[in-house]
Amino acid sequence: MNVSIVIVNYKSAELAVNCISSIKQFTHGIDYEIIVVDNNSEDNSEQILKAVHSDIVWVQTGYNAGFSRGNNAGFKVAKANYILLLNADTLLFENSIALTFNRLQERKDIAVIAGLQVNPDLSLMPYFRNRNEFRKFLYVVPNRFNKYLDKFFPEPHFEDPNQAELPCGAFMMMSRETIDKVGAMDEDFFMYAEDFEWAGRLRKAGKLCYFDDIRFIHLEKPSPFRRTNITPINKFGTQMQVSNLLWIRKEYGVSPYLLLIFHYVTLAIFFYAWKITVNIINLRNPFFQLRSQKIFGLKVWVFLKFFWKTLFKIKGFYKIAEADNIDVRFK
Repeated sequence: MNVSIVIVNYKSAELAVNCISSIKQFTHGIDYEIIVVDNNSEDNSEQILKAVHSDIVWVQTGYNAGFSRGNNAGFKVAKANYILLLNADTLLFENSIALTFNRLQERKDIAVIAGLQVNPDLSLMPYFRNRNEFRKFLYVVPNRFNKYLDKFFPEPHFEDPNQAELPCGAFMMMSRETIDKVGAMDEDFFMYAEDFEWAGRLRKAGKLCYFDDIRFIHLEKPSPFRRTNITPINKFGTQMQVSNLLWIRKEYGVSPYLLLIFHYVTLAIFFYAWKITVNIINLRNPFFQLRSQKIFGLKVWVFLKFFWKTLFKIKGFYKIAEADNIDVRFK
């Protein structure tokens, strides 16, 4: 067995069926197994998948375990020496899995190879490949201040043009030896940023790389935790940012985490005060059109619910409550 392919499923059986079909259609030259970890979909996912792909290995977590815990459950039953994390909402259109496996065999300096995400029309999908590029995104500042963020968060430079810092968790392959060396995925994360945190440890085992000839289609299925009402102010989802803040605290320490929290709290107060002042100047109701300010303020309030837990890195499951999913409440 060359590769164990781990797919986490949560109410996405039809997508997973198509994903597995594309694996079988385009993957050749290697031996592989497909492990589907179900996060208690509470539907007929198992029947749907096994009706088409009876040879899959089925693992049931018994609850919505999220991405880290779901993949870790798959690692425990994987038989191969190389493991591929693959999202259910992906499709292969080339022999990408075998190509990735063979390249890892050839390049012992590489710990992880991630696939390049493309849209169904095969156009490249943007993705953050270095940490500082993403850290700049976490700040809400006017465009004219971006030059200062660029100086504060310089981009890294590598001799290897294929090297990166943040592999895409939707398609990433590594050896079991690498996982044993750095540890499995951090189970404090429910969804988002878990691949960023893991990358910090994986970098200690070798290079993290992308290659132009290793690609996959990412459909990005709808999710109740995906960000909505996107504006320059409200540019991140609630669950996403809770996870991002946890990653910042774990990888960079207390000061960068506190700086971001201070940034968000200050902005929430400023945005309210600014809009109310504008309304008064224009002889309108002071509380006219405060929807965007309210969304941002409520998100910050959710971040603060996790403040002490994140500050002291208390072990647990950093999943927001259903009532705190601001993105859903303001659809």
